[in-house]
Amino acid sequence: MQKLFRLTVVTISLFWVNTAWAEDLIFLLINESSSPVVSFYVSPASSGDWESNLMAGGFLDSGYEIDVLIADGMETCEYDIRADFEDGEVIEDFGLDLCDLGSYTFE
Repeated sequence: MQKLFRLTVVTISLFWVNTAWAEDLIFLLINESSSPVVSFYVSPASSGDWESNLMAGGFLDSGYEIDVLIADGMETCEYDIRADFEDGEVIEDFGLDLCDLGSYTFE
């Protein structure tokens, strides 16, 4: 029997200048694919580069989920995400509204 393993919160500290009225963003990252996520990146949609690997030193196994907190002080809701999987697959999704997202599922 597989135990449901859930990391309580992955705190993502992207080091930008804080904005007084910016709010933290939280969404549930779900891996329903057949391969573990070994790298995960979140960057503002306006950025041309990927930020740091948020899975550094860890992974999100198939069938598991984690809460992701983005406390970067940004005013934007639009972000790009990228996931690298153990089997070599890469998924990129652009222009996501993380303020309204709620959850994101890899299938």
